[in-house]
Amino acid sequence: MAGPLLRSIWSSARRSISSSSSSSSSSSSGRRPFFNPYFSSRVAPLLSRPPGATRAFAAAPASAASATSSSPNSALDPSRLRNVAVIAHVDHGKTTLMDRLLRQCGADIPHERAMDSISLERERGITISSKVTSIAWKENELNMVDTPGHADFGGEVERVVGMVEGAILVVDAGEGPLAQTKFVLAKALKYGIRPILLLNKVDRPAVSEERCNEVESLVFDLFANLGATEEQLDFPVLYASAKEGWASSTYTKDPPTEAKNMSELLDAVIRHVPPPNASIDAPFQMLVSMMEKDFYLGRILTGRVFSGVVRVGDRVHGLRCTDSGAEKIEEGKIIKLMKKKGTSMILIDAAGAGDIISMAGMASPSIGHTIANVEVATALPTVELDPPTISMTFGVNDSPLAGRDGTHLTGGKIGDRLMAEAETNLAINVLPAVGESYEVQGRGELQLGILIENMRREGFELSVSPPRVMYKTESGQKLEPIEEVTIEVNDEHVGLVMEALSHRRAEVVDMGPVPGNFGRTRLSLTCPSRGLVGYRSVFSSDTRGTGFMHRAFLTYAKFRGPLGNVRKGVLVSMGFGTITAHALVGLEPRGILFIGPGVDTYDGMIVGEHTRDTDLDVNPVRAKELSNMRSANKDENVRLSPPRLMTLEEAIGYVASDELIEVTPKAIRLRKRYLDVNKRKTMSKRPKE
Repeated sequence: MAGPLLRSIWSSARRSISSSSSSSSSSSSGRRPFFNPYFSSRVAPLLSRPPGATRAFAAAPASAASATSSSPNSALDPSRLRNVAVIAHVDHGKTTLMDRLLRQCGADIPHERAMDSISLERERGITISSKVTSIAWKENELNMVDTPGHADFGGEVERVVGMVEGAILVVDAGEGPLAQTKFVLAKALKYGIRPILLLNKVDRPAVSEERCNEVESLVFDLFANLGATEEQLDFPVLYASAKEGWASSTYTKDPPTEAKNMSELLDAVIRHVPPPNASIDAPFQMLVSMMEKDFYLGRILTGRVFSGVVRVGDRVHGLRCTDSGAEKIEEGKIIKLMKKKGTSMILIDAAGAGDIISMAGMASPSIGHTIANVEVATALPTVELDPPTISMTFGVNDSPLAGRDGTHLTGGKIGDRLMAEAETNLAINVLPAVGESYEVQGRGELQLGILIENMRREGFELSVSPPRVMYKTESGQKLEPIEEVTIEVNDEHVGLVMEALSHRRAEVVDMGPVPGNFGRTRLSLTCPSRGLVGYRSVFSSDTRGTGFMHRAFLTYAKFRGPLGNVRKGVLVSMGFGTITAHALVGLEPRGILFIGPGVDTYDGMIVGEHTRDTDLDVNPVRAKELSNMRSANKDENVRLSPPRLMTLEEAIGYVASDELIEVTPKAIRLRKRYLDVNKRKTMSKRPKE
């Protein structure tokens, strides 16, 4: 119970020493506030409409376009702006909170999760890319940024925290701070941001005031462990239910009807987040943080205005940092200025320092480059991202069934698509590999799986290698990426989970009951990234879908040795043709099948998992011999167990080092790297790396 006492003593002492320092010192930080998140809304259909037609606010003040024409001084005043990022662990309620804030300020929300504009985000219920929008509140304009919570998309968070002065740290009042909470908070504290703590989901039956005090103490300890300053340690705390649409400065489960809104949170943002420290009188400079390509406008560059004022028709040029100084890329004229308002993109005439805008008219600059007036010769410094931890090889699909489904088949088209992705997503690196293949480096299999899924929906066919961990060597010692894992399971599944993770070189850090949930256990572990590849589907099966697992990159540490036996062998086809039910009846006792009858197969294709640790060559296209003799058995009564159909992420985690994934718009197939059985036997005798 020392935690809540220490927290209360610290807060009261801070308030008694200086009651007015909260607003002044948080603005005097040396961070670089000019990075923009990624948003992927199509703006061309909106540009042909007048600003009034696309304005999404029914009850908000006038749009930026009309405000600029009527009172330019007030519209370009940085003191009216607040740049705020919403950061949290996955599934703690960030996107739902953004919906409620938009509705509070009069925006017309067409559906739930309005900020998730990508089709994959709506299908999977996750946030993949950061998005920015602006809302009006009490004569102020708030640029709100919604960020992903998954560790694989941590690069999106890193780009966001450098362009804002404040952050709302959302923490589930029942779960408390988890692995990704620590990651996003560390990034915010690094830039000198003083976050606002929002304890969400306090309306749940298991959440009590004692639990909220305990979570608040855990967050305070997390701040202290991450090296927070005295000003950052004195963070404001609010309680909310984003699902019900209310926030409160005091603990409650059912606020009065007139207080069931987000007013207190918005007021706290205005009160605790300082306005941008930028100069309108200085020459115009903007760092490009997001780039989008439009068929009509070309490149749409988005970023935060670092200084000065920009207007439609201004002459600007693009600069980039080199070893010898700033290098000029292109000179051009701004033909469009745009800004996100609610869920709509509107046209504006001008924008001032501290604001987040989009512009069109330049053809060469990309993310990390500076757009400035022609008299400016210095480029702004770019953001530093954490290095990638895994890599996969993308190559041409050379299977016997290639070319049946897709339209983009050649290595050149695959390379162009990957280079375009690396240009808009700084967390992905693309390097040429052997032949017509490319090495793609990223943060995790989910991030690369999203890229592969997007490519197959665009008509690409490709072969993908299993993920490989990127090692480091320091002082002659081999280092590997270690991740922090938080697991919550029922008590009866603890032994099964710990046994599986022991084969994957995991080490238990902490273990104890889940507060407020009888019969549940929470495990904190450290595990190599290579051991967690493919474990999520195994974990779901072991816990019957009742467990939760969250992971985040921790550090590079000493190599922990080879993994144990984490997978069985596979059933490999040695026939070409259509799979028959007659052949599968004989194969069912051999293992778990991945395909059903009527599917085309070829030599070297994986059709199932063997019951033993070795691979087995089988013939799934064998047909029943026909004769003129009657049979007492009825062939139509053949019954097969449903096959185990793998998703793309499951396939990425399943394949071994000598296997590949064949990805087409209509199918995902597993295959051996070498299709010929004799070639496989020869290669298996070679020593492994």
